Amino acid sequence: MKETRLGESEYRFACIVWENEPLPSTQLVKLCAEQLGWKKSTTYTVLKNLCGKGILCNQNATVRALVPKEQVQRQASAQVVENTFGGSLPQFVAAFLGQKGISAEEAAEIEAMLAAYRAKGGGDGC
Repeated sequence: MKETRLGESEYRFACIVWENEPLPSTQLVKLCAEQLGWKKSTTYTVLKNLCGKGILCNQNATVRALVPKEQVQRQASAQVVENTFGGSLPQFVAAFLGQKGISAEEAAEIEAMLAAYRAKGGGDGC
């Protein structure tokens, strides 16, 4: 799988694209000015960089994503778990719960995700 690591401002920029795609590059400039306080030149520089990374595409002045938001999020979260917790998801969850906690609704949602994962045959070591 292609590496899709983004910096914080690149991620915020890509979120604008994901939420509005496909969109004309002129509209992207307006949205970045409104939401990020960026000048036109900054928007086009970041767009060029993300196109170069294969994350976005600017063809015929229309911008769209080549990589889905979920893929970027999966890779970023996996990298945090790997770098900070030695790849241990239970250590990550324990640290998160010790700091922030979760609501009963969030716990139920996580339990449902785990049940769906198990139902698909996940977690059996295969």
